[in-house]
Amino acid sequence: MEITAAVLSALNAPHDFRRLTLDPPRRDEVLVKIAATGVCASDAHTRSGRIPSPMPCVLGHEGAGVVVDTGEGVTHVVPGDHVALSWMPNCGTCRYCTAGRPVLCSASAPALLAGTLMDGTVRMHDGDQDIHHYSFLSTFADHTVVPAASAVKIPDSVPLDVAALAGCGVLTGYGAVVNRAKVAPGDTVVIYGAGGVGLSAVMGAQLAGADQIIVVDPQEDKRAGAEIFGATRMLAPSDDVVATVRRLTGGAGADVAIDAVGANGLLEQAFDATTPGGTVVCVGVPAADSYAQVPGARFVREEKFLTGSLYGSSRPGQDIPKLLSLFASGRLPIDKLVSQTYRFDELDTAFDDLAAGSNRRGVVIVDPDLVN
Repeated sequence: MEITAAVLSALNAPHDFRRLTLDPPRRDEVLVKIAATGVCASDAHTRSGRIPSPMPCVLGHEGAGVVVDTGEGVTHVVPGDHVALSWMPNCGTCRYCTAGRPVLCSASAPALLAGTLMDGTVRMHDGDQDIHHYSFLSTFADHTVVPAASAVKIPDSVPLDVAALAGCGVLTGYGAVVNRAKVAPGDTVVIYGAGGVGLSAVMGAQLAGADQIIVVDPQEDKRAGAEIFGATRMLAPSDDVVATVRRLTGGAGADVAIDAVGANGLLEQAFDATTPGGTVVCVGVPAADSYAQVPGARFVREEKFLTGSLYGSSRPGQDIPKLLSLFASGRLPIDKLVSQTYRFDELDTAFDDLAAGSNRRGVVIVDPDLVN
């Protein structure tokens, strides 16, 4: 079939809207009509070259839509079902999947980096030229073929622009707090970054019963907006964050620190801001050549936990429906993350606004008929 897709052919280039040929879904694959897609920092980092990815490609990994067709062996969804898309499918049989850590799936990772689907091939073509996938999803298109495990069935009552965000940013931030840090009632949590991932971490901390939720962000408007999601104190990076956190905790430090940015120096500061026995969770992806250092003797003596969290350390097939259930019950205001929507042909404007830091989360409406 023919589709319209936004193709990225070179670093920092505008997206080129083209008519491409999309192959039908093969075994264990699903054809999805895209309704809406978020514009995530990872897309921007790939466009800039900070995250390497084969080109030409179709970016986008935070989407939702409606099933059009299924390949052989697919039984959990049928045409007409609404789905949120997970950018990390899993094989279900490798050591990580069987251990309950599917986002570390050893079968998925090589294909993700190669810009293919699970079988090592692509479904999009521009004449004789193959077009690479991005994170298995390529949601900057009106239709896409994804692995069956990436198509997570959701209730028809959930707005698809909200469901799109659950598939990446919300799950990443919420999961870092709930799944990885295991924030407990009464904890103090400091969160670096008040974008979509950081604010999702705020929502997760509030639901987990954290007593103090301290958000650090350089932009005044983002700091102000964090209170909507449950932040109890907002700080600028210039506010002597470590000293302030310690003062707010009687000298002890935060129980948990979440780095949702990945900028140089934040991990070290987060380490200093946490109490002995505390946990630092790294969520934002630093540049490939970036390294961090913590004081070795204190690392031992203070028994701090320093850990990464990929995709919220989640089980997407179970956690995405859970997040949307919390949204439907009014306990997780995902819709408030959306500060701007864009037409499909305004995709580059959405990237410009992301770079300017003017959005909590921008959402591109690919098919208004499915969203409204």
